[in-house]
Amino acid sequence: MQWTKQNEQTVYENRWFTVNLADVELPDGRHLDHFLIRLRPVAVATVVNAANEVLLLWRHRFITDSWGWELAAGVVEDGEDIAVAAARELEEETGWRPGPLRHLMSVEPSNGLTDARHHIYWADEGEYVGHPVDDFESDRREWVSLKLVPDMVARGEVPAANMAAALLLLHHLRLGQDT
Repeated sequence: MQWTKQNEQTVYENRWFTVNLADVELPDGRHLDHFLIRLRPVAVATVVNAANEVLLLWRHRFITDSWGWELAAGVVEDGEDIAVAAARELEEETGWRPGPLRHLMSVEPSNGLTDARHHIYWADEGEYVGHPVDDFESDRREWVSLKLVPDMVARGEVPAANMAAALLLLHHLRLGQDT
């Protein structure tokens, strides 16, 4: 059953997002107004070291008033390569410059409301280059054992679905199913 967008108009826009209103026709012929948010792509990155520890940020999200573990992330600038943006965000937010990045996954965290796509990368090496420029983005940055990830996700310590999915996939890739 497919919904059909008849038209779409911008209600509000700024540098970060656009809010549009769409006229959607349902399969039975009825129409409904549907708001949607158009967002720029988001680049996400982390490093997993030789000890199978993943570099995480502990941060507060004021919108949900919640604390949780996250990976470094930010919007991709116009014309910027997504992997380059991921490396930039990692260095700005953690002070670590990643080695060669590998694409882990791309996800749509809220595709019933937004067209956001989050592109997640990881490296198995990195170099500490100094205190993070954007240290206001997190309370602290830590290397956390991948062995702990499933329990952290289960306890709600990784509240963002995209971050939980990425960490669980890294856990699987690095530690396999036997852990």
